[in-house]
Amino acid sequence: MHFTAEKRKEFFKKYGKSDIDTGSTEGQIALFSYRIDHLTKHLNENKKDYSTQHALIKMVGKRRRLLDYLKKKDIDRYRAIIKALNLRK
Repeated sequence: MHFTAEKRKEFFKKYGKSDIDTGSTEGQIALFSYRIDHLTKHLNENKKDYSTQHALIKMVGKRRRLLDYLKKKDIDRYRAIIKALNLRK
């Protein structure tokens, strides 16, 4: 997957505080969600790609930890990112 710097800035501008603030939790969650969707589509076509499957499981765990952190820190921001990305708990 080729992920350009412009695409990354777009995610952080849309979901984070600004396009240069790459540390915002919402931006990281959005980025992980995009990558998870991409890998899920890849695994639907390539069912025996176990290294990608392992990477997907690790990414889902990272996103889950970020969501848990955000939920503990600020429940309103958590609800907003869940709604914006159409994630379900």
